[in-house]
Amino acid sequence: MKGYAALAVAIVSEIFGTSMLKLSDSFTNLWPSLGVAAGFGLAFYSLSLCLRTVPLSLAYAIWSGVGTVITALIGVLVWGDHFTFFSFIGIVLIVGGVVLLNTSDRAEAAPGSHQP
Repeated sequence: MKGYAALAVAIVSEIFGTSMLKLSDSFTNLWPSLGVAAGFGLAFYSLSLCLRTVPLSLAYAIWSGVGTVITALIGVLVWGDHFTFFSFIGIVLIVGGVVLLNTSDRAEAAPGSHQP
């Protein structure tokens, strides 16, 4: 369970770092620029801790997928980015992919399943 807690910290800090990237205005604003470095530094550190117990393929899919979806939603809600039908379909496909990866990992580890 510690691995998933570290993954949650990695996701939140990556979203924070990405949001600060927008505010940094091409790294011309000091505090948001430092926020980018801190956010991504903590994200990668937390992701590395997560990988002690969570498989790489699953952790990275969740980290990048959830981060992408939430960042896209923040872009729409906070920054007024355009949200189209194709944006919606893209988000649905990302979430679906993460769910499928998570489901396939659990199905293979089910009791009674054959593992070489």
